Amino acid sequence: MDNSLYQKWCKVSDKIRFLFVGGLNAGVSYVIFAIAILLLGQEHYQLCAALQWGISSVFSYVTQKFLVFCTRGNYIKEYLKCCSTWFISYLLNVVILELFVKFVFKNVFIAQLFSIFTVSVFTYIMFKKFAFKSKN
Repeated sequence: MDNSLYQKWCKVSDKIRFLFVGGLNAGVSYVIFAIAILLLGQEHYQLCAALQWGISSVFSYVTQKFLVFCTRGNYIKEYLKCCSTWFISYLLNVVILELFVKFVFKNVFIAQLFSIFTVSVFTYIMFKKFAFKSKN
């Protein structure tokens, strides 16, 4: 990627960058969840959610680091902080998913779609204030 184009991208508000990149990450996560459901069955939706979060975490880390928060270095430290954030996000996701499946939507595909977007707000805040916190 042209360095000047990347620098211009990084000057766009991180909220807008998160909206685009987060949408991409949510889409990737949802596709992983849907494939897992199709392979394992709807009765295993919590296992499918665990697989989804585990597999999508690497993709999400790379896109968040370079395309949303535009940080350099600190790869291991930031990844471990991301893992902490994802663990909490995962717990929130499974609780919300369970509540949505049991009481609201009854359909795991719709419930997980709403759960992902609900948890995304928390994840953005944790990434900004904790995992990719700048020294400025």
